[in-house]
Amino acid sequence: MKKGKIIRLIGGIYTVVDENANKVDIRPIGLFRYQNISPKVGDNVLFNEDSIYEVLPRRNDLVRPTIANVDLAIIINSCKKPDFSFYLLDQFLALVGSAEIDPIIVLTKIDLMSDTELNILKSKLHYYEQWYPVCYIDSKHHQGIESLLSLMSGKVCVLSGQTGAGKSSLMNAIDPNLNLKTDEISKALGRGKHTTRHVELIKVKDGWIADTPGFSKLEFPEMTIQSLKDLYPDFIKLRNDCRFNGCLHVNEPDCAVKKAYLDGVMLKERYENYLLFHEAIKAQKRRY
Repeated sequence: MKKGKIIRLIGGIYTVVDENANKVDIRPIGLFRYQNISPKVGDNVLFNEDSIYEVLPRRNDLVRPTIANVDLAIIINSCKKPDFSFYLLDQFLALVGSAEIDPIIVLTKIDLMSDTELNILKSKLHYYEQWYPVCYIDSKHHQGIESLLSLMSGKVCVLSGQTGAGKSSLMNAIDPNLNLKTDEISKALGRGKHTTRHVELIKVKDGWIADTPGFSKLEFPEMTIQSLKDLYPDFIKLRNDCRFNGCLHVNEPDCAVKKAYLDGVMLKERYENYLLFHEAIKAQKRRY
């Protein structure tokens, strides 16, 4: 029996790669159906040349996309075309945090900004660097790629973030051997218009990358206003200084988070986006 990782699932056939990078296309044993076990991409498994015999315990288990054992989420944000959005960044950080996955904030297309514009953006994003890794990427000139690769080393990564933020250019900069156009990358990752949607892990250097259609849908279906506040490491640091246990950091008196915002200690966009998400979740629950 060998140990391996499932990297693709199409039509009930699983592609498993072993520790020596050998691949085999197999099915799970029939007993799994009666045990309600459904292997998925990212699973670490025990197998032989004929079948998958055991699914090893998962680090995490996502429904959208259907993938397990994710280490990192690469949140891609464009500086321009489309313009950078703190709202989208904070929303993706909340979504990724709710899935208990560590994020990396990636800023692409930095070459489209003037030095002044970029310095202003960097000064604001410096606030996030207290809690998250931030990488600035110029894919055309291969700038910033090495720092990202060092963070991705040996990890299973999912791509998420802004539409049109330069995912294809980033992928090619990470590994020029891919040499894929935008539509070809979409096809390889199961996102093409004329392909079956599936998740596939693609080997990049000594790590793996998968696309994440689930993280592209910007909603909060599983979040509550109580759980939202616990997805902010900057809020967690301050919450013991709030007057009330379980403070929602909205209307409560003597709220340390709100004080940090009013005093300019907290990035204003960060707190204002939190209030917008808070209201969005409340409105969503009312619709249900």
